[in-house]
Amino acid sequence: MTMMTRPGRPRSADVIVLGAEVALLAVAVTVGALLNHRGVRLHADAAPLYASWGPHLGLGTPVALLVAALFVWRGTRWGADIRWPRLLAVGYVASVLWTLSLALVDGWSAGLTERLTVQAEYLHEVPRVTDVGIMLAGFADRILDFQPDSWSTHTAGHPPGALLFFVWLERIGLGGGTAAGLACVLLGATVSVSVPVALRAFGVEDAARAVWPFLVLFPGAVWVGASGDGIFVAVVAAGLALLAAGGRPSAALGGLLLGFALYLSYGFVLVGLLALTVVLLRARDRLGVLLVAATAVAAVVAAFTLAGFWWLDGYHLVARRYYQGWAAERPYGYWVWANLAALLLSAGPVVGPALRRAVAAVSIRPPAATALRQRVASAGPTVWLPIAAAVAVLAADLSGLSKAEVERIWLPFTVWLLVATAHLPTRHRRMWLAAQAATALAVNHLLWTVS
Repeated sequence: MTMMTRPGRPRSADVIVLGAEVALLAVAVTVGALLNHRGVRLHADAAPLYASWGPHLGLGTPVALLVAALFVWRGTRWGADIRWPRLLAVGYVASVLWTLSLALVDGWSAGLTERLTVQAEYLHEVPRVTDVGIMLAGFADRILDFQPDSWSTHTAGHPPGALLFFVWLERIGLGGGTAAGLACVLLGATVSVSVPVALRAFGVEDAARAVWPFLVLFPGAVWVGASGDGIFVAVVAAGLALLAAGGRPSAALGGLLLGFALYLSYGFVLVGLLALTVVLLRARDRLGVLLVAATAVAAVVAAFTLAGFWWLDGYHLVARRYYQGWAAERPYGYWVWANLAALLLSAGPVVGPALRRAVAAVSIRPPAATALRQRVASAGPTVWLPIAAAVAVLAADLSGLSKAEVERIWLPFTVWLLVATAHLPTRHRRMWLAAQAATALAVNHLLWTVS
């Protein structure tokens, strides 16, 4: 399948979508400021982002500017010309530099080493885990708040796999905030490998190469480094890439990763929609791969269940814990649409025009049914993966369990929205890469983001 680079519709349609994005963001910021001024408990000083205003420069500023300039200038050309193995290596190194430099705009301590050591974070609980088996068996009992042994906010709000990851880091000698922060950066940057590998596995290497620089200059890297969500996005992306990449052994490994993802975040049940899309996009052995992957997921679920943690119990308790805190005060009427403005800053302004072009690939045009069926059948991963990610995001948004902080919470879906950038005309990509980089740099230099 050769990537389509024709505009599809007049460029003015992209301008209209961009204008709608700017309007959404302006309204979300303005309404958020007014609500905060009136004392409405948004619990987000720089709504729609969970951040506070504070223009600043930092240690990472020069490197971030350099990486941005290089990829705006040469990213599209490099994506087209560099040999595949080297492309993945260059993309990973550049992604690490981009993510780390953005984190260091806030300084070494505030941006990296102390980011995961505050009371609300997982590392606060690591010293209290002396026996993993006991922790898993009693995990659900400590989810609800206002009891002596309640878990801290992030630990309580996720299944035990998230805490378990940082316990494992500590057990292998990589404890503390610096190691944890670097793990988030180093693993989170692997999406610049996983997503192109998945696309190439579907036979659309041209599309993988076109998407590649957008994954390197991912604005969501602001929240990848350093937060636990950087780990989460890496696990989900790798699991989906393995489902796409080969035969049943890789499907089994992908299933194990996606099964573990269910124990990183309750919201990752929605990753099932992406996983099913990946399987259906395969050219052959769909049923076999689906059965192998499902068996691997079931094995992970069985292991956690036998260890004493039942996922559904945790989910119901988390729903109660969610409304014991700020979520009870955050107004759904604001966040249900302002969340999309936060997503826009994480995905970057390219997301709207790119999705428009992807959807246009399967739009209804006369003479009607036959043509539509043919277009649906011929549309590939650059259409269906972003659409699946968008449906998952909308489901999470409408659930009422994602009021604010979605700029990081939705990262595992956001990277797949960017697959739609394959539909951008080549001559427009440098402009959009500049807009992506400018978004990340503006957010990180104007705001103090928190994880």
